[in-house]
Amino acid sequence: MPNEPTVRLTAVRRLYEVSARMGAGRSLAETLQAVVDGVVDGLGFGIALLNLRHADGKFEVIAVAGSPEAREALIGTVSAADIFDAEFAIADKWGKLRFVPHERLPEGEVIGWVPDVPVSDDPDAWHPLDALFAPLYSPDGELVGMLAVDLPEDQRRPGPIHRELLEIFATQAGLAIDKARLTDQLRAEKARLEVSETTFRKVFEGAGNGMATIAFDGPDLGRILRVNDAFCRITGYAADQLVGTRMVDFLRDEEPDQTRHELEQVAEGNGTYRFERIFSQPSGNEIWLGGTAAIVGQGAGQPRILLIQIDDVTARKVAERELRHHAAHDPLTGLPNRRLLQHRFASVLERTRASGRPGALLFCDLNHFKLVNDGYGHEAGDRALREIAGRLTAGVRHGDTVARLGGDEFAVLAEDIAGDDLDALIARVEAAVSRPLPNIDVQVTTSIGTVPITPAATDLDALLHAADQAMYAVKHRRS
Repeated sequence: MPNEPTVRLTAVRRLYEVSARMGAGRSLAETLQAVVDGVVDGLGFGIALLNLRHADGKFEVIAVAGSPEAREALIGTVSAADIFDAEFAIADKWGKLRFVPHERLPEGEVIGWVPDVPVSDDPDAWHPLDALFAPLYSPDGELVGMLAVDLPEDQRRPGPIHRELLEIFATQAGLAIDKARLTDQLRAEKARLEVSETTFRKVFEGAGNGMATIAFDGPDLGRILRVNDAFCRITGYAADQLVGTRMVDFLRDEEPDQTRHELEQVAEGNGTYRFERIFSQPSGNEIWLGGTAAIVGQGAGQPRILLIQIDDVTARKVAERELRHHAAHDPLTGLPNRRLLQHRFASVLERTRASGRPGALLFCDLNHFKLVNDGYGHEAGDRALREIAGRLTAGVRHGDTVARLGGDEFAVLAEDIAGDDLDALIARVEAAVSRPLPNIDVQVTTSIGTVPITPAATDLDALLHAADQAMYAVKHRRS
């Protein structure tokens, strides 16, 4: 069975794929359908439906995916503004999600369409009357819709990983819906732009996300011509600090020539350029801006302008980075896990083959640690493991990798080391582990098995097995 980091990494990849498809929706209707299709195709739920909130507060089912029967029964259904209040009053709060278990519903009361699936006796199984909702919000916190999901693919109530992914997806969906609404509005306004510049100005200044125009041709090439209030609010600069400056001076763009080439291609195809860049605020703080850019002609003989729309997507980027971190690190100690150890081993092996100088792999097994768990409880055992993980990290050289393999087993990956230096490293690790643990009277030590990493090495698992056997030989000699 896949371990948690593998499950997380697979889920993150699926989340990226469906998020990209969702973000590609060009209209509000396309975006709404992309949201529910993304939930079914990428997040592991059999059914998804989206209630769009109208200006009067009422909810309408606009998009359904996963079940033709559900679509036929629910599409176009309009409900009162307080339709979710009673259910949320008895719901479990899963972060921003709301889960309504079937056993809390009033007896005999069934609201809406119910899938015709078997009922399991397993208390953790998904029941046809269970309900899971994800509120969708715009960047300014306005509730724009309600996403409801049903029938998890494993037929069980979602665990922490899928809850977290659904919550992140819901955040992005809210932003996508808000942006799609604005995009629809901008298209409608663009049709009238030829008649009235005033109309464009109103849309530009009143937009909820940041907007700016930048010279794309002529002597002012690359300079900001106009910004709206939202652009100033997001970036932290006043309008007079931005107008006349070059946009690239605020961005961390590793390949400006490539960006220019891509924009030229957009101009030739009359399309839209999507980007995510790091932007430096006046305080020196860096944020992630995500947005779109479109080339707009101003008539024959007039220089073209670049119309950009931006949002602060820092929170999403941080969440993505955290998910990647979780996929490569042990959740208890924060040390690299086996997957990250494999990645670093490949790099060490490549450099070892280039230099010819061997490295070493240390397999560390804790002695007497079971007495800690038995005598002090697993919570104390977890604290002890975190303490030992910190000691191991402090005891190795800069550039060495300490990884947790599971339970009370650790590995140390050391590059370009042998002889006395290796002996000194082993002694430091043994001494670090054997120091008394806070509030624990058990003397925990470590037995270490070592194997060299030579240019002839090929497989980390084989080296770990050999180091494991060497560790048992050390343990046997000491017993």
